[in-house]
Amino acid sequence: MLDHDVVIVGAGPVGLMLGCLLAQRGLDVAVCERRTGADERSRAIGIHPPGLEALDAAGIGDRVRSEALALEGGDVLSRGRTLASVDFRPERPVLVLPQYRTGALLRERLEQAAPAALRSGCDALAVRDEGDFVRLTVDVGGVRRELTSSFLVAADGVRSGIREMLGVGWQPRRGVAEYLMMDIADPEADSRARLHCEPGGLVESFPLPGGTRRWVVRDASGGAATATRTRWNAADMRAAIEERTGIGLTVPDGVRPTAFRAAQHLAAHTVVGRVILLGDAAHEISPIGGQGMNLGWLDAVRLTERIEQSLGRGTPDFRGFERRSRRAARRTQSRARFYMAMGAPAQPLGLHARELLIRALGSGARSVRMADMITMRGL
Repeated sequence: MLDHDVVIVGAGPVGLMLGCLLAQRGLDVAVCERRTGADERSRAIGIHPPGLEALDAAGIGDRVRSEALALEGGDVLSRGRTLASVDFRPERPVLVLPQYRTGALLRERLEQAAPAALRSGCDALAVRDEGDFVRLTVDVGGVRRELTSSFLVAADGVRSGIREMLGVGWQPRRGVAEYLMMDIADPEADSRARLHCEPGGLVESFPLPGGTRRWVVRDASGGAATATRTRWNAADMRAAIEERTGIGLTVPDGVRPTAFRAAQHLAAHTVVGRVILLGDAAHEISPIGGQGMNLGWLDAVRLTERIEQSLGRGTPDFRGFERRSRRAARRTQSRARFYMAMGAPAQPLGLHARELLIRALGSGARSVRMADMITMRGL
């Protein structure tokens, strides 16, 4: 007899989402997480309407709404001029909530639905598809043991150990850039996002709950931000923002920006027998326009249906899920590549052409794409 119906490796927002959905359907699920504590790093903040529907399905949508900040809208600016604006409808909100809070709410929900499902300090060491089931070797507190299940889902991130164990290729996709990010108090405390597409490069500004604002600056130093992270401090980033936008920020002592590299990859296969790659393990999508967390949630909803239909029914067939997942990932990566190009440093002639394109995107039937551009937070 198998230990579980499904074992999930990785308790990030996507793995937790899948765990909640499966547990609510009465499946026996185990979620293995190498970390022993919650991940409180400053990461994804944007929750789009389809992602909110997934959170509703997991049973935490109302709690997310109560804690999140609803974006009123957003503006795209350049050289002191507003090129385009969009307002978001209350019935289709775009919400902002730090990932660590969304993750905490998902953890609480999983604990309610399946009290023993989350296994913290559980490190995946080896995986083997036995044909009728999957065998996973794990280390828990220095003790090795095996877990067996009908299916194994790898939601263990961009550097997925399961993907590497399976020998699945990790194919680079176009769209690479360096950025700096920091969260500071917002004296205006409004609810609009602002994108400054300036000659020196992109400056993003997004409101957060609690009177805080996230600032993101595209690094124009050829990757120095990530190559020498200790060189960058709040004064450097403040100076870059003021030089590009004319905005002078007050940055408290001790605040240090986070440098990160936005890149894109796609796994050569999403499904290998009874092992399924999900979320960042299946596709790395630039946070600039990527909406990666939301895409992972939608894949978790679809995968829940396929797993439930496949249990106890012989050889599983996940080909339809794989095709749809990979197609959605490619489409989202293409959008992300476009948005990254829009935020790159530009010479006057190129900047003028970009401004004309932004104005065109902000009008008429293309306003949906402009809304995507303004809410381009996968961070």
